[in-house]
Amino acid sequence: MTQAQRAAVPRASRAPGAPWRVSLLTHRPAAAKEFYGALFGWEFASGPGRRTRALLDGQEVAGIGQSPPDRQLPAAWTPFFTSSDVDVAAGQVRLCGGTVAVGPLDSAGEGRAVVAADPAGAVFGLREDKGASPAPGDDRHGLPVWAELITYETERVVKFYETVCGYEQDPVPPGPGRVTLRGDGRPVAGLRGAGRAVPRDRGAHWLTHFRVTDVERAHARVTALGGRVLEAVREDAAGRAATVADPEGAVFAVLQLPG
Repeated sequence: MTQAQRAAVPRASRAPGAPWRVSLLTHRPAAAKEFYGALFGWEFASGPGRRTRALLDGQEVAGIGQSPPDRQLPAAWTPFFTSSDVDVAAGQVRLCGGTVAVGPLDSAGEGRAVVAADPAGAVFGLREDKGASPAPGDDRHGLPVWAELITYETERVVKFYETVCGYEQDPVPPGPGRVTLRGDGRPVAGLRGAGRAVPRDRGAHWLTHFRVTDVERAHARVTALGGRVLEAVREDAAGRAATVADPEGAVFAVLQLPG
């Protein structure tokens, strides 16, 4: 079983630091729903607030939010991790050289949350765990199964996430310049030090991987739906993956797990 497979195993509740959900901020929510619904088979439901929930088998797997019309923010996927106390975590973000962008604040029906950036500028979110948070099994096409931080170098940001999220490093690195973070004894995210290869237009960023049953088919489907392929299908430790972007430019990866 790969790290991505172990990270996607459903559980009855989320320990602090565990992946909670991914959220898309976009200027065109209706177009995003059309694209991701066709690509992943998601269904959608409104709320709470102005957010749209993406569903698989009736269970929420992602959120889509409207970008403020007066701000030219790029469309982007953001991973949220659980926290036992987001107010304390927000203070730790600042003390460790990060930036708090939004919150901490209460979200209707979803608890308390904060959106922050690490010392290299990669954006992520924290949400207080309010109990059970089941997820579909990892064999479901369209399920977010892995998050990887593409950053300049790993040493400083590893210490940041260890402090803010309570992670530990996996003692066996998956490769040169790579680190696996563990929470509650299991892999929760990967870090890749890319140096000068970090894209200039995006900087350090979290890359969400969505599970697909056939990566070549998903690769072709992305372009047919108006998206772009940024990195062609490649083999890596997690499986066969391709990095793509939706029609508005939000970057993500499609991943076919082994077996």
